[in-house]
Amino acid sequence: MANITLNVPSIACEVCAKTITKAIQNVDNIAEINVDVKTKMVNVTTQKAEEIIKQAILDAGHDLA
Repeated sequence: MANITLNVPSIACEVCAKTITKAIQNVDNIAEINVDVKTKMVNVTTQKAEEIIKQAILDAGHDLA
């Protein structure tokens, strides 16, 4: 399992956090996901490649820094 930390500046609220969490769960349903709305950081522990996680966030309509 890899630990991935990403800066997602488009996170504005808890709804954004839930959208991102759901998008990541769609590509890895056993991933451990923590979205911090205040710092706009997403921490994911996953078996998937970082690019797959990044693409899931982009596909959910969010930006990566």
